[in-house]
Amino acid sequence: MQHQEFEPPEALRDTIKCFWHNTRKQVASTSAFEVQPDGYAEIIFYFGELYTLAHNGDLQPLPSPFMMGLLNHPAVFYTKTHLEIIGIRCFPWTVFDLLGLPSGKNGVHAFEHPIARLQTELNPCIAAGDVPGAIARVTQYFLDAHAGIAVNSMLFKAGVAMRQANGTMPVSQVAAAAHATVRTLERKFKQSSGYTVKDVSALMRFEQARNQLWRNPGVNLAGLAQELGYTDQSHLSREFKRYSGATPAAFARKAKKGKQAVSSDFVAFVQA
Repeated sequence: MQHQEFEPPEALRDTIKCFWHNTRKQVASTSAFEVQPDGYAEIIFYFGELYTLAHNGDLQPLPSPFMMGLLNHPAVFYTKTHLEIIGIRCFPWTVFDLLGLPSGKNGVHAFEHPIARLQTELNPCIAAGDVPGAIARVTQYFLDAHAGIAVNSMLFKAGVAMRQANGTMPVSQVAAAAHATVRTLERKFKQSSGYTVKDVSALMRFEQARNQLWRNPGVNLAGLAQELGYTDQSHLSREFKRYSGATPAAFARKAKKGKQAVSSDFVAFVQA
């Protein structure tokens, strides 16, 4: 797997963390890969074949684009061909306003939106290997969309505080950083993201634990728990298993077996 990230222009940094491109080489048979939860929502365009598992056990093709909202457990995808992905990594408290859609607690889901028209513009770029050209088209689309919305400054300040604290800041302190009451912040946050501040903070903290275990599988778990504000190692293990489906030790063993060539803070895609 090859992965590249592209920083958004200044005008988009209050809504979008980054744009990214991911390539999975063609394989002889169907292969699966797992996406671990984190504190972001993703808009995904793909080129090739991409499936999820339907309730009856059959492979079900996904539309392009689709949205991958906040996940409470890993999502597993399947591909049979060479696969390329263009992703837009959004802050969960901004993505729905940016798209003009109602918020919700949906994980991987299809959505109807004019952004789907971008697929026909991106196809020739990807076919020609022009990834920067594809990213430029996506960037321009979101610059135009951003110009039509007013970003909530309270949510922006709250998001900055939550990110800087890696999800460890109590809700009362997040509200203080946003110059809001806890009640007002919680109401606005849930209205915009579909989730509570506590929900998203927990995912941010898990994301940090996951990233550190991926980069350094031998990290001391008790020390990691203390660093990230968990009560103790048992608390870390419970929360980690809740989101990843595996204990920190099992995840670390998987990391040791073979990491993907990705950037230092991107470890969502794991070979299933």
